[in-house]
Amino acid sequence: MNKVRDARLFGKVAVLMGGWSAEREISLKSGNAVLAALKRCGVDAHGVDAGHDVLEVLACGGFDRMFIAWHGRGGEDGELQGALDLMQLPYTGSGVLASALGMDKWRSKMVWQAANLPIPEFELLDAQSDFAAVEQRLGLPLFVKPANEGSSIGVSKVTTAGTLGAAWMVAAQYDSLVLAEQYVGGGEYTVAILGDTALPAVRIVPATEFYDYEAKYFRDDTRYLCPCGLAAQQEQRMQQLALRAFAVLGCSGWGRVDFLLDEAGNPFVLEVNTVPGMTDHSLVPMAARAAGIEFDELVLRILEGTLGG
Repeated sequence: MNKVRDARLFGKVAVLMGGWSAEREISLKSGNAVLAALKRCGVDAHGVDAGHDVLEVLACGGFDRMFIAWHGRGGEDGELQGALDLMQLPYTGSGVLASALGMDKWRSKMVWQAANLPIPEFELLDAQSDFAAVEQRLGLPLFVKPANEGSSIGVSKVTTAGTLGAAWMVAAQYDSLVLAEQYVGGGEYTVAILGDTALPAVRIVPATEFYDYEAKYFRDDTRYLCPCGLAAQQEQRMQQLALRAFAVLGCSGWGRVDFLLDEAGNPFVLEVNTVPGMTDHSLVPMAARAAGIEFDELVLRILEGTLGG
């Protein structure tokens, strides 16, 4: 991407944040960080805390383009992207289909499976599932998660036989689609993508049982390693997988692909995030910094994707 020298080229920019998903609090943190960065760079940026009247607010606001920092349902799942397409308002990140697929962990896994990408074994759960049989097939421990939530909301680690049903009930509070997923225990990594470039991988080492909501956003004892500690060839393989997983779903602009490694060091694609966090604990700014891109430049480069050409 060419670096924009004149912030006026962006016109009037809305930074969309908040919304009504379970990730609202984090979205406000991301959005305000982005808004402050754009203002420091001289962009005519305005924060919009998205309510159910958000389209009316945007239509009346005279905006030229959107920076989407609205995490979760409504802002990250294709709904907002479709509306903005109809309004002919350029926006950051992926389009309708990729956003919808990226938000849906079940369907994204099926697409990756069809493309022969390595993913952990999984099963879809419902009230009629034979939970004991699923525990037996996938083995313990395993993870249970809502298919359409982010930030580890509603996720449980099942370590004791006979408790999968209770974990399903927790996840089912957030989504009717619930996944059980094989445990892969060789480490958790993430690869940020900016344009057509995979940034340096980050290794995540939580002090908690797993990388949950608290560990992601509020704890100070989660360790993030960048450089990630992998051999160069291993990291390059993960970066190539990230770009392929991103492309297979039709994603564009920027995002993040999460991985698990098994004990032998083989990577498994876990999920994609099409509107990653931009808080002080977030991983994309960390990876960008390792690549020599400071936060304000990162935000500008993401916004440049709305200019076309």
